[in-house]
Amino acid sequence: MRKKFYLLLLIIGSALSVTAQELMKEEVCYNPNLKKDTSKKSIKSMAFAVVNGDSIKINYHSPGVRKRIIWGGLVPYDEVWVTGAHDATTLDMPQAFVVIGKEIPAGKYAFFSIPGKKEWTLIINKNWKQHLATEYDEKDDVVRIKVKPKKNNYTERLQYFIEPANGNSVNIAMAWEQIKIEFELKIIK
Repeated sequence: MRKKFYLLLLIIGSALSVTAQELMKEEVCYNPNLKKDTSKKSIKSMAFAVVNGDSIKINYHSPGVRKRIIWGGLVPYDEVWVTGAHDATTLDMPQAFVVIGKEIPAGKYAFFSIPGKKEWTLIINKNWKQHLATEYDEKDDVVRIKVKPKKNNYTERLQYFIEPANGNSVNIAMAWEQIKIEFELKIIK
């Protein structure tokens, strides 16, 4: 009887240990640049905002600069980039929205970019479940947006921001190293 009890405790303890490990894997960081950075790994992160009572979410992995050349080095110019690390960065929109005059239905989308020295192409793509840009297909693009990168204060870890704009609009921004890109989207009521 006693052996069965200890065996049961061992099984329960193992199950709880696995559950705790799974929870730690799922931990999300809302500001990767405030986190004490002891890891060389990309941090699972999220930008979050409430607009018209609904939440907009951007899920991404935040890589660090770590003394590397980012633009034209780690991130090549003129190639599709996941605009983060690992899985595709996702934009989760609970309501329909408009980007550069194009109405886009509510849903979950992948966010890619094609960095350039003077101009970037930002891409919202309907195939959100992708690893890196290996499965990227231009035919799944919902919209492409041309933007000029801006100089920014040094940012060690890639970070997304959802910033209020006029009325039902928000600016979606990404900053990393000394570059910031952004575009505006309008929520349809």
